[in-house]
Amino acid sequence: MTSKESRHAFALTELAVVTTIAITLTIILIPTLNHTRNAGMNQVSIANLAAIGELGAQYANDNNAAIYTFSWKAGIAYPDLKSGSTRTYNSDQEAASAQAQNILQRATGRITGPTAILHPNQRLVHRRYSHLPLADYMGVKSIMSDMWVDPADSNLLDWRNNPLGYLEQNSNFPYANGIPLEAGYDDISSWTSTSIVQLWAFASSYQVVPAAWSQDSAPTYIPVGDTPHLFQSIGGTQVPLGGRTFFEVRAPAHKVHLFEEFDREQPGSPYFAYDHAQPAKLMFDGAVNTLPSGLARSSTSPADPHTPWTQHYLPLDTFPIPLDGLGSPTQLDMRYRWTRGGLQGIDYTALLSPYRPNRAKHP
Repeated sequence: MTSKESRHAFALTELAVVTTIAITLTIILIPTLNHTRNAGMNQVSIANLAAIGELGAQYANDNNAAIYTFSWKAGIAYPDLKSGSTRTYNSDQEAASAQAQNILQRATGRITGPTAILHPNQRLVHRRYSHLPLADYMGVKSIMSDMWVDPADSNLLDWRNNPLGYLEQNSNFPYANGIPLEAGYDDISSWTSTSIVQLWAFASSYQVVPAAWSQDSAPTYIPVGDTPHLFQSIGGTQVPLGGRTFFEVRAPAHKVHLFEEFDREQPGSPYFAYDHAQPAKLMFDGAVNTLPSGLARSSTSPADPHTPWTQHYLPLDTFPIPLDGLGSPTQLDMRYRWTRGGLQGIDYTALLSPYRPNRAKHP
């Protein structure tokens, strides 16, 4: 072999060694980089919840200690932007849906035409959209602030970047393409209604506990056994909504106000009700904790406050699937979503909160 051939062979050997080392380092570093990225997104989400807590305290200070939520009521005339007149509504639920429509119409300018924001009267908007009145209080344009989104919630970020994406073919908006053919998803047909599908771009990654906007006992709303995404009323058709105050919370440091619906920083993005899930949770005193859900007290339905409430997680279209696959029968404790005693209840008896803001005073 000539010296030229030897140098060429040596160069190829060096290249192979360097490539092998690079691949090995990549394999070693990827989990570390993913962990660092997830930890960073978790800190952003914690900061989001803390900021929402401060704004909620400011809202309460300006509104007689009220816990922010929809405030429109049945039997009162409110502006109808499309007609330029006013309308009254038959229930607090219907009035709240109209308030959500009004807020979003003002925020987007979509009042008439094929993309107009419609009245979502088929849904109890408090479940996923209670942040809208707080955003309106801040200034209606703040509805599109990243404050309402867990940075790991990539779907919601996509919807917010393209709020008309529900009109596109192969849209990733939930149910924009109809009910999924694959069994195991929530298949209630009303999910496909345009008035519901178009709202997803304005949703939040953070859910408000029902006690923040509904009563602790009948007449009130209770969970539905077939799906964790819908609630039903008991004690009469006219359930009073809103009107709860911070003064009604017995143990603010131990009671969850908002929580991430999914722990997206863990493998599989477990639903908050899995015992090992550690979603960030805003407490009523303004602190944020990431304690495991399994450390919280068991939940009970307001319909039967002496029996623990469990149900299986049924995903919505495009949402994370159960950890043991679609159609999972695993029963999960809904924990802080349905606290026994409502605002008078306690979720965590001992807390080690990683973040506690001190700029805003809570009532």
